[in-house]
Amino acid sequence: MTQLDMARKGQITEEMEICARNEGVTPELIRKGVEDGTLVVVRNKVHGSIQPLAIGKGVRTKINANIGTSMDHVDLELELAKVRISEKAGADTIMDLSTGGDLRDIRKKIMKASAMVVGTVPIYQAAARMLFEKKAIVEMTGDDMFEVIEENGADGVDFITVHCGVTRRSVACIEEQGRELGIVSRGGSILSKWMTFNNRENPLYEYYDRLIEIAHRYDMVLSLGDGLRPGCIADATDAGQVQELILLGELTRKARAKGVQVMIEGPGHVPIGEIVANVKLQKSLCNNAPFYVLGPLPTDIAPGYDHITAAIGGAIAGAAGVDYLCYVTPSEHLRLPVLEDVKEGIIASKIAAHIADIAKGFPGAYEKDLQMARFRKNFDWQGQIDLSIDPERTKAWLERSESAKEEGCTMCGEFCAIKLGKKPAH
Repeated sequence: MTQLDMARKGQITEEMEICARNEGVTPELIRKGVEDGTLVVVRNKVHGSIQPLAIGKGVRTKINANIGTSMDHVDLELELAKVRISEKAGADTIMDLSTGGDLRDIRKKIMKASAMVVGTVPIYQAAARMLFEKKAIVEMTGDDMFEVIEENGADGVDFITVHCGVTRRSVACIEEQGRELGIVSRGGSILSKWMTFNNRENPLYEYYDRLIEIAHRYDMVLSLGDGLRPGCIADATDAGQVQELILLGELTRKARAKGVQVMIEGPGHVPIGEIVANVKLQKSLCNNAPFYVLGPLPTDIAPGYDHITAAIGGAIAGAAGVDYLCYVTPSEHLRLPVLEDVKEGIIASKIAAHIADIAKGFPGAYEKDLQMARFRKNFDWQGQIDLSIDPERTKAWLERSESAKEEGCTMCGEFCAIKLGKKPAH
């Protein structure tokens, strides 16, 4: 039985108990959230080496870090180092998006090295196998796709991105309306080309019951992917994106009816004025399922700084009800991330998630900021370091003022407003 099956029976599982302790909430809040579909408890039945994770309404906003090889860079040791730095920097999950090398071996070693929940995008592996066999990607069959999904489940993958809403109808909406940048999702593009070449419906949609059966077997959360997400703000909230979201709402209800937990993935590039509307639209169409977004990025012109762009969008989206932020690194759109990119992306997302948790009123979030104010008032430098989102950088950048007898920093010295405020007015 799955977590959803148990929740519907009124039973609080061990996984729910663990999540409740980690979140500082009641086990009943977790159970009720799973039953209602507003929250998911993520852990594959065969992935017992990690702690389960709660994502959704009533718990802390979570952060994902994407790692993985490309066909240009296959360096397993680098990816394992990314796992370690992701955990140290405070990511809640990692997704292995590898497309180069022995993908199953890479996935297994990443999972062995990770203490965190792990997600994948199985269509990448299915496509890579075709290339390995010297075949065109569009020659893969529906069976090829489902065999890889089954393999991911058997290996212990906790959640999978599946682009079930990329259908002939939703792709036609894009073609009819037109787009500046077309389809920017790798999975979405693969499936769109597959449908055109084979003159068939997307197997992940046509045979969705088969997907549900596999997910139920392993209690693997389905992260219904936004294969038609906008890749620039000019394409945001268009007919293709909305049609896909409507389909994902229908598929959410179908999966829940069979005891399978679902998250919904959201758009990447969205103008700042449309972010809240996108969140409300998803929550309405998808029965308040947990919402997992990339960024979002409210401008397209900041390559090299897209972690900042994403943090701005992520804070607004999180405050509006987004439950799960996929990090964006400074190297987004430019290169495969290096270690420092991974850390910078996670820290930026942590800032956004914390701002969102304050807005949501999550217990303890506001209190951290209040405590930081008190540390600053008392010139408690170690307290400020320990409480900061990135203690290493805080400690490395701190310069105490000699003129202010180390009570202030070198920004103000004797003119420190807090120091002056403590002196008698004479």
